[in-house]
Amino acid sequence: MTTFSGRSTREHFEHAVLVADSDDALDRLLVPVLRHHIRSGEPALLVVSRRTERIVRDRLGSAAGKLGWGDPGAFYQRLGFVYEGFRRHLEQEHAEGRSVHVIAEPDFTADLDLPVDRATAYLAYEAICNDVCAGFGCPVTCIWDSRHHSAEVIECVRSVHAHELTAEGRQRNSTFVRAREHLEFQTHATMPPAPRRFDIEITLYATAELGPSRAAVRAWAGCHGFSVTAAFQVTTAVNEVLTNGLEHGRPPVRLRAWRHGTTLAVQVDDHGGRRIPPDAGYRPPRLDGAGIGLWMTRQLADVVLTRTTGDVTTVRLYFPHAVTHRGLDGG
Repeated sequence: MTTFSGRSTREHFEHAVLVADSDDALDRLLVPVLRHHIRSGEPALLVVSRRTERIVRDRLGSAAGKLGWGDPGAFYQRLGFVYEGFRRHLEQEHAEGRSVHVIAEPDFTADLDLPVDRATAYLAYEAICNDVCAGFGCPVTCIWDSRHHSAEVIECVRSVHAHELTAEGRQRNSTFVRAREHLEFQTHATMPPAPRRFDIEITLYATAELGPSRAAVRAWAGCHGFSVTAAFQVTTAVNEVLTNGLEHGRPPVRLRAWRHGTTLAVQVDDHGGRRIPPDAGYRPPRLDGAGIGLWMTRQLADVVLTRTTGDVTTVRLYFPHAVTHRGLDGG
Protein backbone atom coordinates (compact mmCIF):
# COMPACT_ATOMS: atom_id res chain seq x y z
CA MET A 1 0.00 0.00 0.00
CA THR A 2 1.20 3.51 -0.80
CA THR A 3 1.54 5.98 2.07
CA PHE A 4 2.54 9.60 2.08
CA SER A 5 4.93 10.91 4.69
CA GLY A 6 3.63 14.46 4.86
CA ARG A 7 7.25 15.62 5.18
CA SER A 8 7.88 16.91 1.69
CA THR A 9 10.89 19.12 1.13
CA ARG A 10 12.05 21.13 -1.86
CA GLU A 11 14.33 18.21 -2.75
CA HIS A 12 11.61 15.60 -2.27
CA PHE A 13 8.19 17.02 -3.13
CA GLU A 14 5.50 14.36 -3.11
CA HIS A 15 3.59 15.38 -6.24
CA ALA A 16 1.97 12.26 -7.68
CA VAL A 17 -0.61 11.45 -10.33
CA LEU A 18 -3.29 8.80 -10.32
CA VAL A 19 -4.33 7.98 -13.89
CA ALA A 20 -7.77 6.38 -13.75
CA ASP A 21 -9.09 4.34 -16.66
CA SER A 22 -12.16 3.08 -14.77
CA ASP A 23 -14.14 3.54 -11.58
CA ASP A 24 -12.52 0.35 -10.35
CA ALA A 25 -9.10 2.03 -10.61
CA LEU A 26 -10.22 4.67 -8.12
CA ASP A 27 -11.43 1.91 -5.82
CA ARG A 28 -8.14 0.00 -6.05
CA LEU A 29 -5.68 2.90 -5.98
CA LEU A 30 -7.28 5.79 -4.11
CA VAL A 31 -9.46 4.20 -1.45
CA PRO A 32 -6.57 2.34 0.28
CA VAL A 33 -4.66 5.62 0.63
CA LEU A 34 -7.70 7.25 2.18
CA ARG A 35 -8.21 4.34 4.59
CA HIS A 36 -4.61 4.87 5.73
CA HIS A 37 -5.30 8.55 6.41
CA ILE A 38 -8.40 7.70 8.40
CA ARG A 39 -6.61 5.09 10.51
CA SER A 40 -3.52 7.22 11.13
CA GLY A 41 -5.36 10.46 11.71
CA GLU A 42 -3.27 12.21 9.04
CA PRO A 43 -5.44 14.89 7.40
CA ALA A 44 -6.45 14.74 3.75
CA LEU A 45 -8.40 17.24 1.66
CA LEU A 46 -10.25 16.01 -1.44
CA VAL A 47 -11.28 18.44 -4.17
CA VAL A 48 -12.70 15.96 -6.66
CA SER A 49 -15.57 15.42 -9.06
CA ARG A 50 -18.98 14.42 -7.77
CA ARG A 51 -18.49 11.03 -9.40
CA THR A 52 -15.23 10.38 -7.55
CA GLU A 53 -16.73 11.63 -4.30
CA ARG A 54 -19.65 9.23 -4.69
CA ILE A 55 -17.29 6.29 -5.27
CA VAL A 56 -15.22 7.15 -2.21
CA ARG A 57 -18.23 7.67 0.05
CA ASP A 58 -19.80 4.39 -1.14
CA ARG A 59 -16.62 2.47 -0.29
CA LEU A 60 -15.81 4.18 3.01
CA GLY A 61 -19.29 4.71 4.39
CA SER A 62 -19.50 6.94 7.45
CA ALA A 63 -15.68 6.95 7.73
CA ALA A 64 -15.60 9.30 4.72
CA GLY A 65 -16.77 12.02 7.08
CA LYS A 66 -13.32 11.99 8.69
CA LEU A 67 -11.82 13.30 5.46
CA GLY A 68 -11.80 16.93 4.38
CA TRP A 69 -13.96 17.75 1.36
CA GLY A 70 -13.45 20.91 -0.71
CA ASP A 71 -15.98 22.45 -3.07
CA PRO A 72 -14.74 21.91 -6.65
CA GLY A 73 -16.67 24.96 -7.79
CA ALA A 74 -14.69 27.16 -5.42
CA PHE A 75 -11.37 25.92 -6.83
CA TYR A 76 -11.93 25.06 -10.49
CA GLN A 77 -12.46 28.34 -12.28
CA ARG A 78 -9.97 30.14 -14.56
CA LEU A 79 -6.73 28.18 -14.84
CA GLY A 80 -4.49 30.69 -13.07
CA PHE A 81 -7.14 31.09 -10.37
CA VAL A 82 -7.20 27.31 -9.83
CA TYR A 83 -3.44 27.15 -9.38
CA GLU A 84 -3.30 30.22 -7.14
CA GLY A 85 -6.16 28.92 -5.00
CA PHE A 86 -4.34 25.67 -4.31
CA ARG A 87 -1.01 27.46 -3.79
CA ARG A 88 -2.50 29.79 -1.20
CA HIS A 89 -4.21 26.90 0.57
CA LEU A 90 -0.96 24.95 0.85
CA GLU A 91 0.90 28.06 1.96
CA GLN A 92 -1.66 28.69 4.70
CA GLU A 93 -1.54 25.09 5.93
CA HIS A 94 2.25 25.33 6.09
CA ALA A 95 2.14 28.66 7.93
CA GLU A 96 -0.17 27.13 10.55
CA GLY A 97 2.12 24.13 11.02
CA ARG A 98 -0.08 21.54 9.32
CA SER A 99 0.70 19.00 6.62
CA VAL A 100 -2.37 18.04 4.63
CA HIS A 101 -2.42 15.55 1.76
CA VAL A 102 -4.32 17.36 -1.00
CA ILE A 103 -6.06 15.12 -3.54
CA ALA A 104 -7.25 17.14 -6.52
CA GLU A 105 -9.10 16.22 -9.69
CA PRO A 106 -8.90 18.96 -12.36
CA ASP A 107 -12.28 19.47 -13.97
CA PHE A 108 -12.25 19.87 -17.75
CA THR A 109 -15.07 17.49 -18.68
CA ALA A 110 -17.65 20.27 -19.08
CA ASP A 111 -15.56 22.36 -21.48
CA LEU A 112 -17.36 23.40 -24.64
CA ASP A 113 -15.92 23.80 -28.13
CA LEU A 114 -12.94 25.92 -27.17
CA PRO A 115 -10.19 27.00 -29.59
CA VAL A 116 -7.48 25.83 -27.16
CA ASP A 117 -6.98 22.74 -25.01
CA ARG A 118 -7.46 23.93 -21.42
CA ALA A 119 -6.19 20.65 -20.00
CA THR A 120 -2.84 21.02 -21.77
CA ALA A 121 -2.63 24.68 -20.76
CA TYR A 122 -3.26 23.76 -17.12
CA LEU A 123 -0.30 21.39 -17.11
CA ALA A 124 2.00 24.42 -17.09
CA TYR A 125 0.61 25.22 -13.63
CA GLU A 126 1.03 21.58 -12.57
CA ALA A 127 4.67 21.86 -13.64
CA ILE A 128 5.41 25.10 -11.78
CA CYS A 129 3.76 23.60 -8.69
CA ASN A 130 6.82 21.37 -8.40
CA ASP A 131 8.91 24.47 -7.68
CA VAL A 132 6.54 26.94 -6.04
CA CYS A 133 4.73 24.55 -3.68
CA ALA A 134 7.66 22.30 -2.83
CA GLY A 135 8.52 24.04 0.42
CA PHE A 136 5.05 23.81 1.96
CA GLY A 137 5.36 20.22 3.20
CA CYS A 138 2.00 19.06 1.84
CA PRO A 139 1.82 16.03 -0.46
CA VAL A 140 -0.34 16.52 -3.56
CA THR A 141 -1.97 13.78 -5.63
CA CYS A 142 -3.74 14.71 -8.87
CA ILE A 143 -6.39 12.46 -10.43
CA TRP A 144 -6.60 12.46 -14.23
CA ASP A 145 -9.13 10.26 -16.02
CA SER A 146 -7.77 8.75 -19.23
CA ARG A 147 -11.34 8.21 -20.44
CA HIS A 148 -11.71 11.97 -20.84
CA HIS A 149 -8.31 12.88 -22.29
CA SER A 150 -6.17 11.80 -25.22
CA ALA A 151 -3.16 9.55 -24.80
CA GLU A 152 -0.97 12.55 -25.68
CA VAL A 153 -2.42 14.63 -22.83
CA ILE A 154 -2.03 11.76 -20.34
CA GLU A 155 1.58 11.32 -21.41
CA CYS A 156 2.14 15.02 -20.74
CA VAL A 157 0.38 14.68 -17.38
CA ARG A 158 2.85 12.02 -16.33
CA SER A 159 5.78 14.20 -17.39
CA VAL A 160 4.89 16.94 -14.87
CA HIS A 161 4.39 14.57 -11.93
CA ALA A 162 7.49 12.98 -10.43
CA HIS A 163 5.54 9.94 -9.23
CA GLU A 164 2.50 7.89 -10.16
CA LEU A 165 0.15 5.97 -7.91
CA THR A 166 -0.10 2.46 -9.42
CA ALA A 167 -1.19 -1.05 -8.44
CA GLU A 168 2.48 -1.72 -7.60
CA GLY A 169 2.63 1.28 -5.31
CA ARG A 170 4.04 4.74 -5.73
CA GLN A 171 6.39 4.64 -8.74
CA ARG A 172 8.74 7.28 -10.12
CA ASN A 173 7.83 8.55 -13.60
CA SER A 174 10.75 8.03 -15.96
CA THR A 175 9.42 10.77 -18.26
CA PHE A 176 9.29 13.45 -15.55
CA VAL A 177 10.74 16.82 -16.56
CA ARG A 178 11.55 19.89 -14.48
CA ALA A 179 9.23 22.89 -14.52
CA ARG A 180 11.47 25.12 -16.60
CA GLU A 181 11.95 22.43 -19.24
CA HIS A 182 8.21 21.89 -19.53
CA LEU A 183 7.46 25.63 -19.71
CA GLU A 184 10.20 26.10 -22.27
CA PHE A 185 8.57 23.44 -24.42
CA GLN A 186 5.12 24.97 -24.03
CA THR A 187 6.26 28.39 -25.23
CA HIS A 188 7.40 26.72 -28.46
CA ALA A 189 4.09 24.91 -28.92
CA THR A 190 2.08 25.95 -31.95
CA MET A 191 -0.29 28.85 -31.34
CA PRO A 192 -3.63 28.41 -33.13
CA PRO A 193 -3.83 30.69 -36.18
CA ALA A 194 -5.68 33.98 -35.80
CA PRO A 195 -8.73 34.55 -38.00
CA ARG A 196 -8.65 36.86 -41.00
CA ARG A 197 -11.27 39.24 -39.62
CA PHE A 198 -11.38 40.90 -36.20
CA ASP A 199 -13.96 42.67 -34.07
CA ILE A 200 -11.32 45.12 -32.83
CA GLU A 201 -8.05 46.12 -34.45
CA ILE A 202 -6.11 49.01 -32.90
CA THR A 203 -2.48 50.12 -33.21
CA LEU A 204 -0.94 51.96 -30.25
CA TYR A 205 2.23 54.04 -30.13
CA ALA A 206 2.15 55.46 -26.58
CA THR A 207 0.60 54.79 -23.17
CA ALA A 208 -1.60 57.88 -23.60
CA GLU A 209 -3.61 55.83 -26.12
CA LEU A 210 -4.52 53.13 -23.60
CA GLY A 211 -7.75 54.81 -22.48
CA PRO A 212 -9.64 54.46 -25.77
CA SER A 213 -8.39 50.87 -26.12
CA ARG A 214 -9.74 49.98 -22.67
CA ALA A 215 -13.10 51.52 -23.54
CA ALA A 216 -13.27 49.58 -26.81
CA VAL A 217 -12.47 46.24 -25.14
CA ARG A 218 -14.93 46.83 -22.28
CA ALA A 219 -17.76 47.69 -24.67
CA TRP A 220 -16.93 44.72 -26.93
CA ALA A 221 -17.01 42.26 -24.01
CA GLY A 222 -20.31 43.70 -22.81
CA CYS A 223 -21.83 43.32 -26.28
CA HIS A 224 -21.03 39.60 -26.14
CA GLY A 225 -22.86 38.99 -22.88
CA PHE A 226 -20.03 39.50 -20.40
CA SER A 227 -21.23 41.02 -17.14
CA VAL A 228 -19.93 44.37 -15.92
CA THR A 229 -17.48 42.63 -13.56
CA ALA A 230 -16.32 40.11 -16.16
CA ALA A 231 -15.90 42.81 -18.82
CA PHE A 232 -13.83 44.85 -16.37
CA GLN A 233 -11.58 41.85 -15.74
CA VAL A 234 -11.15 41.22 -19.47
CA THR A 235 -10.25 44.89 -19.91
CA THR A 236 -7.79 44.86 -17.01
CA ALA A 237 -5.98 41.78 -18.34
CA VAL A 238 -5.71 43.25 -21.84
CA ASN A 239 -4.53 46.59 -20.44
CA GLU A 240 -1.71 44.88 -18.51
CA VAL A 241 -0.45 43.21 -21.69
CA LEU A 242 -0.73 46.41 -23.74
CA THR A 243 1.16 48.34 -21.07
CA ASN A 244 3.91 45.73 -20.98
CA GLY A 245 4.19 45.87 -24.75
CA LEU A 246 4.54 49.65 -24.75
CA GLU A 247 6.90 49.87 -21.78
CA HIS A 248 9.05 46.76 -22.20
CA GLY A 249 8.63 46.01 -25.89
CA ARG A 250 8.70 48.45 -28.77
CA PRO A 251 5.86 50.32 -30.49
CA PRO A 252 3.82 50.02 -32.48
CA VAL A 253 1.74 47.62 -30.38
CA ARG A 254 -1.09 45.94 -32.22
CA LEU A 255 -4.32 44.88 -30.49
CA ARG A 256 -6.66 42.44 -32.22
CA ALA A 257 -9.77 40.87 -30.72
CA TRP A 258 -12.27 38.32 -32.00
CA ARG A 259 -14.87 35.83 -30.84
CA HIS A 260 -14.84 32.03 -31.14
CA GLY A 261 -18.31 30.82 -30.16
CA THR A 262 -18.77 32.09 -26.59
CA THR A 263 -15.02 32.58 -26.05
CA LEU A 264 -13.40 35.99 -26.45
CA ALA A 265 -9.83 36.01 -27.76
CA VAL A 266 -7.41 38.95 -27.64
CA GLN A 267 -3.93 39.10 -29.14
CA VAL A 268 -1.31 41.77 -28.49
CA ASP A 269 1.85 42.02 -30.62
CA ASP A 270 4.77 44.36 -29.99
CA HIS A 271 7.88 44.81 -32.12
CA GLY A 272 10.61 44.66 -29.50
CA GLY A 273 11.36 40.99 -30.06
CA ARG A 274 12.02 40.65 -26.35
CA ARG A 275 11.55 37.04 -25.30
CA ILE A 276 9.18 36.50 -22.37
CA PRO A 277 10.74 34.15 -19.76
CA PRO A 278 8.97 30.75 -19.77
CA ASP A 279 7.92 31.08 -16.11
CA ALA A 280 6.77 34.72 -16.36
CA GLY A 281 3.47 35.20 -14.56
CA TYR A 282 3.38 31.73 -13.04
CA ARG A 283 5.18 32.71 -9.84
CA PRO A 284 3.66 35.15 -7.33
CA PRO A 285 4.98 38.70 -7.81
CA ARG A 286 7.78 39.95 -5.58
CA LEU A 287 7.08 42.31 -2.69
CA ASP A 288 8.39 45.22 -4.77
CA GLY A 289 5.72 44.50 -7.39
CA ALA A 290 8.07 43.07 -10.01
CA GLY A 291 6.28 40.58 -12.24
CA ILE A 292 2.78 41.58 -11.16
CA GLY A 293 1.52 42.44 -14.66
CA LEU A 294 1.64 39.03 -16.32
CA TRP A 295 0.80 37.32 -13.02
CA MET A 296 -2.40 39.36 -12.80
CA THR A 297 -3.13 38.62 -16.44
CA ARG A 298 -2.91 34.88 -15.76
CA GLN A 299 -5.38 35.29 -12.88
CA LEU A 300 -7.92 37.15 -15.00
CA ALA A 301 -7.66 35.36 -18.35
CA ASP A 302 -8.32 31.63 -18.57
CA VAL A 303 -5.55 30.68 -21.01
CA VAL A 304 -2.51 32.85 -21.76
CA LEU A 305 -0.16 31.92 -24.63
CA THR A 306 3.10 33.69 -25.44
CA ARG A 307 5.45 33.52 -28.42
CA THR A 308 8.42 35.46 -29.80
CA THR A 309 9.15 35.19 -33.52
CA GLY A 310 11.82 37.40 -35.01
CA ASP A 311 11.18 40.92 -33.75
CA VAL A 312 7.54 40.28 -32.75
CA THR A 313 6.46 39.26 -29.25
CA THR A 314 2.91 37.91 -29.04
CA VAL A 315 0.63 37.42 -26.06
CA ARG A 316 -2.78 35.86 -26.63
CA LEU A 317 -5.58 35.71 -24.06
CA TYR A 318 -8.69 33.51 -24.03
CA PHE A 319 -11.83 34.27 -21.99
CA PRO A 320 -14.48 31.51 -22.22
CA HIS A 321 -17.80 33.02 -21.15
CA ALA A 322 -18.85 30.24 -18.76
CA VAL A 323 -15.43 29.94 -17.11
CA THR A 324 -14.92 33.68 -16.78
CA HIS A 325 -18.25 34.07 -15.00
CA ARG A 326 -17.78 31.27 -12.46
CA GLY A 327 -18.02 32.84 -9.03
CA LEU A 328 -18.90 36.26 -10.48
CA ASP A 329 -22.25 38.05 -10.22
CA GLY A 330 -23.93 34.94 -8.94
CA GLY A 331 -22.36 32.77 -11.69
